[in-house]
Amino acid sequence: MLSALLKRAGGMVVVLALVVTVVFVIVRVTPGDPAAVMLGSDATPEDIAALRERLGLNAPLLEQYGRFVFDVARGDLGQSIFLGQPVTTALAARAEPTFFLTLFSILIAVAIALPVGILSAVKRGTAFDQIVVGVTMIAASVPSFWLGLILIQTFAVSLGWFPASGYGGPGTPFLERLHHLVLPAVALGVVNSALITRFTRAAMLDVLGEDYVRTARAKGAGPGRVVLKHALKNALIPIITVIGLSIALLVAGAVVTETVFGLPGVGNLVVQAVLRRDYPVIQGALLVVAAIYVLINFAVDMLYLAVDPRVRT
Repeated sequence: MLSALLKRAGGMVVVLALVVTVVFVIVRVTPGDPAAVMLGSDATPEDIAALRERLGLNAPLLEQYGRFVFDVARGDLGQSIFLGQPVTTALAARAEPTFFLTLFSILIAVAIALPVGILSAVKRGTAFDQIVVGVTMIAASVPSFWLGLILIQTFAVSLGWFPASGYGGPGTPFLERLHHLVLPAVALGVVNSALITRFTRAAMLDVLGEDYVRTARAKGAGPGRVVLKHALKNALIPIITVIGLSIALLVAGAVVTETVFGLPGVGNLVVQAVLRRDYPVIQGALLVVAAIYVLINFAVDMLYLAVDPRVRT
């Protein structure tokens, strides 16, 4: 158990180190002078030289890399050019909408996918199963931003049940701010539930035909006990995997969804940084999102160890 944990932790550190290196290289290989690109065509040579000095671009490449790694290791992601504040501060200020949007979206996706996927596998070949397969194929191909626009038109504009955009002001009560997340969370959750449903159905179909399931039925175990205790427990590994991947996809999908719904989250911040060529913010956001991906994969590996003892070896 301990050796498996240490192996996965070591792999996580290696991946994070590679991510830091890749992000460093991406910014340096951008065509043209990064300082000139950030300041735009109206910048004077003096402005460009001052920004290069401020960003440390005049130093040798290895020295820049060493300084970059040291800063990242102590949590310093640089200074935003346009916001005039540390990147970590800018990201932290935008983290709440993105965090709750991702959390509510995955809860909605799992709440839809698990029961529907299990029931579809149990009722394999029936009309219900065929409908589930067809609907999930359609849902998987629907862009979240298009579904978001439909939800805005229906539930915000026509019915007036939910706000169409925004997240409320600084003094807005917490529950009211969460009210703004209902439509974007549904848009992301419904689209991502399709993938989890299909994986749940496939995983359950693989185990429902196993000998131990037939033995449990032969011993008189009830249908619910057979499905939930014997079948679902042994189908959890692929289901946990796809849920972990869905969380990572939701973090990336939030970029478009936050823009559609006007949410002041990390995704919206990244879009603005790209339009402004604010490279420190883009670089910092890439590092944070990549770190989240790695941490999610590490958490999934830990769940493997808890769910299936065979993984510990």
